[in-house]
Amino acid sequence: MTTFPVRLGPGQDLRAALEAVVREQGGQAAFVIAGIGSLSDARLRFAGVDQAQTLAGDSEILSLSGTVGVDGEGRSHSHLHMAVSTTSGAVFGGHVVPGCRVRTTAEVLLGLLPEWRFSREADPATGFPELVVRPREA
Repeated sequence: MTTFPVRLGPGQDLRAALEAVVREQGGQAAFVIAGIGSLSDARLRFAGVDQAQTLAGDSEILSLSGTVGVDGEGRSHSHLHMAVSTTSGAVFGGHVVPGCRVRTTAEVLLGLLPEWRFSREADPATGFPELVVRPREA
């Protein structure tokens, strides 16, 4: 594993930008070790709910964790969770979906896994596409 610190700037989509960093580093698999920052809009999918919710307005990223996976065809295999606090101090958490826009900064430490690749495949036990970890082909 190679650690790689990243600072994302205003307007970047959190999820897409992290996937781009992994791709730019020549990888297909990474873990988010830690992440903090601020968002102008947070888009989260809460547990057991099919549709994502937009928390409009400024929020702080309290924690960010999960897997970042990309493949050669540009498909995402990422699974990120985040806790954010709103301007009133209310805290929400859930799955990170596209549309989380960085407000001032997002500071993320990635653990790049150059020898591995992630994919998502249907799991009959859960009914969801679940993480599959394989050695990366040379």
